[in-house]
Amino acid sequence: MPKTKTTRFDISEHLRTPEEMAAYLDASIEESDGDAAFIAKALGDIARAKGMSQVARDAGLSRESLYKALSGERTPGFDTILKVMKALNLKIHAEAVA
Repeated sequence: MPKTKTTRFDISEHLRTPEEMAAYLDASIEESDGDAAFIAKALGDIARAKGMSQVARDAGLSRESLYKALSGERTPGFDTILKVMKALNLKIHAEAVA
């Protein structure tokens, strides 16, 4: 029986439109259960889809520090999150939970 070849799934290859990126971030926030590193990782996926170098320039950060901040291994500062969100042309909003 021949071996099955697999490749690693990379969500950033499937985030093509701003709407898909926003929906992915929204779903990630819902699923995060308060884990800020999980949300940062989702932002990293979106940044890779848009081009990490360009996002880093637009956010006023170095590419290396952006990779580290959005790796999912650490929790970046909220100021970094806001800079990245602006660079990605995304915004967060709040709604009351009943």
